[in-house]
Amino acid sequence: MSMFSQYPFHPTPVAPAASIVASASQRITVLTDGLLRFESDPSGKFEDRASTFAINRDLPTPKFQVIKKNDGSGGLEIITEKLHLLWTGEEFSPSSLHVLLRDKGWENKGWTHEWRYGDRHFKMTNLGGTYRTLDRIDGRCDLGDGILSQYGLSIVDDSESMLFTEDGWVAGRDAGKSDIYLFAYGLDYRGALNAFYTVSGKTPLIPRWALGNWWSRYYAYSQQEYLDLMDRFKKEKIPLSVGVLDIDWHLIDVPAEYGTGWTGYTWDKKLFPDHIQFMKDLHERNLKVSLNVHPADGVRTFETAYEEMCKALNRDSSTGVPVPFESTSKEFLEAYFKLLHHPHEDEGVDFWWMDWQQGPFSEKKGLDPLWILNHYHFLDSGRKGQRRFTFSRYAGPGSHRYPIGFSGDTVISWASLDFQPEFTATASNVGYGWWSNDIGGHYHGIKDDELYARWVQLGCFSPILRLHSSQSPFNSREPWVFGHEAQDVATKTLQYRHRLIPYLYSLSVKAATTGENIVEPIYYDYPKYTEAYQNKNQFFFGNQIMVLPITAQSDPKTKLGNVQGWLPPARWVDLFSGLVYDGDRTVSLYRNLDGYPVFAKEGAVIPLDGKHGSEIENGAGVPESIEIVLVVGADGSFDLVEDDGTGAGIQDVTLSTTPIRYEQSTGTLTIGASENPLLKERSWSVRLPAHTGSAVSLQVDSLESVPTPKFKDGVAFLGKFSTSSTITLVLGQTPQLDVVDPKPRIFRLLQDAQIGTDLKGDIWDAVQGFGKVSVGVVLSRLNAAAGNEKIKEAIEELLLADGRPLAA
Repeated sequence: MSMFSQYPFHPTPVAPAASIVASASQRITVLTDGLLRFESDPSGKFEDRASTFAINRDLPTPKFQVIKKNDGSGGLEIITEKLHLLWTGEEFSPSSLHVLLRDKGWENKGWTHEWRYGDRHFKMTNLGGTYRTLDRIDGRCDLGDGILSQYGLSIVDDSESMLFTEDGWVAGRDAGKSDIYLFAYGLDYRGALNAFYTVSGKTPLIPRWALGNWWSRYYAYSQQEYLDLMDRFKKEKIPLSVGVLDIDWHLIDVPAEYGTGWTGYTWDKKLFPDHIQFMKDLHERNLKVSLNVHPADGVRTFETAYEEMCKALNRDSSTGVPVPFESTSKEFLEAYFKLLHHPHEDEGVDFWWMDWQQGPFSEKKGLDPLWILNHYHFLDSGRKGQRRFTFSRYAGPGSHRYPIGFSGDTVISWASLDFQPEFTATASNVGYGWWSNDIGGHYHGIKDDELYARWVQLGCFSPILRLHSSQSPFNSREPWVFGHEAQDVATKTLQYRHRLIPYLYSLSVKAATTGENIVEPIYYDYPKYTEAYQNKNQFFFGNQIMVLPITAQSDPKTKLGNVQGWLPPARWVDLFSGLVYDGDRTVSLYRNLDGYPVFAKEGAVIPLDGKHGSEIENGAGVPESIEIVLVVGADGSFDLVEDDGTGAGIQDVTLSTTPIRYEQSTGTLTIGASENPLLKERSWSVRLPAHTGSAVSLQVDSLESVPTPKFKDGVAFLGKFSTSSTITLVLGQTPQLDVVDPKPRIFRLLQDAQIGTDLKGDIWDAVQGFGKVSVGVVLSRLNAAAGNEKIKEAIEELLLADGRPLAA
């Protein structure tokens, strides 16, 4: 029996007969009330096998009505809650078939929301998808089409995708057939995405350790050099969870007759005299190990596995002819896993970096080697019962089933940095939520301390934070090779990333169960606001945090970075500066290098690892202490979700859930008892940004006497309690965010600015009226001061941030 038929991949691709309307050569399947499948096949042999995009079509038949014409033409109408289809009964074409979106009350801007068979761009309102690889791209690239559109209608053309057969193998498509899926969900973007995941499968649950900091570099490290580097990170108090080795782990300097050294499976003993001990040493440092592999050149005679591969494939090893890489051969791929990869995994390799970049072509038409590698590597990665995981490029719709994504070798530039937030967020429009970008960029460019620091800050609020660079000795990503300020910012940011892991892992479970990705565009939640589409770099980082990344150089006079963005309706707090902002408006934000615009609105509840700075360790273990960041002002909630790391998939995992609830009217934060707790006891603290802690009380179960929490630097330390206890912190009725006089911040801003002293004095005189006269008068006086416009814009931000009056 083939190993592939034994993999746990069981698609359900055959739709119920009740969901199908067909003629001899045309077939329509009503998959959901807003998702239709259109097949055209002159032979009438329609495709019921799973494709790379569609693996589940055996869905409950949605409610729909069929109205047939009485003229014998075969024409009909199909009506669901979301759409109205009209078909003449003839071969599918723009004139024979069209679909109307049924208006559910949202503004149509004068358009008729209609799709005619063959349409693609829908008045150019498709919100984009993602791209196979950013190799050699400096700045923007075309992101193609996703499944979401402001027009409300979009398609996935599945006509040429690879198929999965019943025996666990793959097949190509027959020519001359079309297979189109129409999403008709209007501005219900989450509804469209739910339909996408229903048909294409859910995102797998990734291992917790993947959410920490990764170290990666294209560089020929020696065994001791790499271990020393890991120890240097520890000395610098920078936590890591993954150590990646690029191609130089294997033999590179190969005989000329074999071509390049990109492909290899044999450790270079000159660099790694004892690779087994090396991986043990990394594991002892609480790091997972990944090796890079480029399989395109097959297996050549200098490989230790050459003889075995020849024997397994009935080849004569005495000829010295390389064993070619044949992804479409069952026999080759089975030997590829059993002889080339499993032995390395048995020695300590935790996962593989599939660095495949040869394009979509293979020995058999319609079979994409990237799809084959992603699919089988992912399934094979759980062969010992561990969490399935791989690391490879995007292959097309359906790729979300094979996390993590490697986005390719980007150019080191501000243009590349400026594109990455949009690139990462927009990928959610095709369900692809786990991009790992080269943080810092891969090659070319120049060394720029500010660019590096801003890239690390973006990495902190990316799905995966992987520091990476090319093999140049002058191009590396260790924080200590940059200037003091950039080093300090990068160090603190990398520490903060590990503090975020309790929040991030809870969100990763959400991604695997509800389809909500960690990084998403803001228009998912605000589809009717024009500003949500205009600010493409702005994104939600989970359901509690919004990020407006700074991706451009700072002004040389103010020394401040700037970003334009939009704050949705609510009151928001910058988690790092503590500034409070009114929402429902466009803003221009200015920050020092050690500042980054990361917002949470009233009612946000964010669990962090309770350790700080040098206390944070490698790995991503379940923390014994949790710090809750609570933004008062509105009701809020969050479920802290954890597990013990076992189980190959979400269905195998026992989740531990700790509910955290906040009620604004009573000012009560409740930490509920943990379901399936992993720890007997846990310490808790609560940080209250922009809120000066007043008298509080603490209740734990029915205990009559509990010490009053101690406040330090805005944090209330509650103590250590049983995870089966219910903990209640009472802040008092309707606590509010502080109204803070901005003048002290403005003074510091002026003090640091590289502008004339007289101009500083004029500006400061204008600001003195704040709180005494109207803001409009203060701004008028500010604008009358001649000089640097950037400094005035930065001061205007502070004056207008919070519209509430200062206390008398």
